[in-house]
Amino acid sequence: MGTFAFLILGAIAGSIARILLPGRIGGGLLKAMFFGAIGALVGGWLSTLAFNVSLGTFWDLRTWVIAIAGSALVLLVWGALTGKKR
Repeated sequence: MGTFAFLILGAIAGSIARILLPGRIGGGLLKAMFFGAIGALVGGWLSTLAFNVSLGTFWDLRTWVIAIAGSALVLLVWGALTGKKR
């Protein structure tokens, strides 16, 4: 997957994770892209370690599930570290 596709995946995964975890973090598209990309990396790394399953292609459902789960995990950790709750 290319860098641009990975950033698009990150932006969408980060936005979906923010919807699933409301009140954890504010911000716009750039924050969603940042936390989504970091979450996709973390999710891909953890899924490879735990289940020997890595990120696939852009349109692969496995890629989206891993990226969204990783983004949600990053948002939970960020919310716990910063203590911001609405």
